[in-house]
Amino acid sequence: MAKIINLGQARKQKKREEKERIADVNRAKFGQTKAEKSQTSTETRRQNSVLDGAKRSRDDD
Repeated sequence: MAKIINLGQARKQKKREEKERIADVNRAKFGQTKAEKSQTSTETRRQNSVLDGAKRSRDDD
């Protein structure tokens, strides 16, 4: 037989889990020190320059 659940409680639990997931993302995004943000930014720029340098030009002759 199927398990009986309270839909109100199920909705609240789902909403709590979604809020917790968003909070985890925000902790990672906004919980960095200035030095960490700078390091991340520098690393991203370095990776982008390496990637741009590895691009092959397209010859449409």
